[in-house]
Amino acid sequence: MSFGTIFVTIVFVAILIFSSYLLATSTIFTMNTLSQSFKKANDMQNGKLKTEIEIVNVSVSDAQNITVVINNTGKTKILNDDFKYIDVFVYYDIVGAAEGYTFKWIPYTETYPPENDHWTVVSISPDSVNPRNFDPDEQMKIWIRVLPRIESGTTGWIEVVTPNGISASSYFYA
Repeated sequence: MSFGTIFVTIVFVAILIFSSYLLATSTIFTMNTLSQSFKKANDMQNGKLKTEIEIVNVSVSDAQNITVVINNTGKTKILNDDFKYIDVFVYYDIVGAAEGYTFKWIPYTETYPPENDHWTVVSISPDSVNPRNFDPDEQMKIWIRVLPRIESGTTGWIEVVTPNGISASSYFYA
């Protein structure tokens, strides 16, 4: 065997070993990434299964202020820092507008009283375990201020959606 053939064989074996190493490394990295993604997706789905809320009462005052009482009937707590991720939607008839219904997304604010077209937490009870967090078996009262005003004698609708997408809705009467 000549030196050239031996050299080419050694280079070929080296390239083959290096390629096998790269393939194995990238496969392990990909499997690790997929495994973490599946675990994260599973945790999110598990959180959704354990989350449940219920609207107990909705009342309207001054044709502009809506008070909503929500029970956390699930097993998942909603942290105070996550209140900004709770979505509130309101559908109602506008004062003085012929067939003037409006549908709004109402963002969260920490300001008390809330500005127009915002909502804030009034109280959480009982709130002795994790203060200012909405824990299981607790009741949260929120205050929503809307503008334009709600036509009296009409029916409206409200929906509250948790940060992980679980919702509760209810009709209200103005």
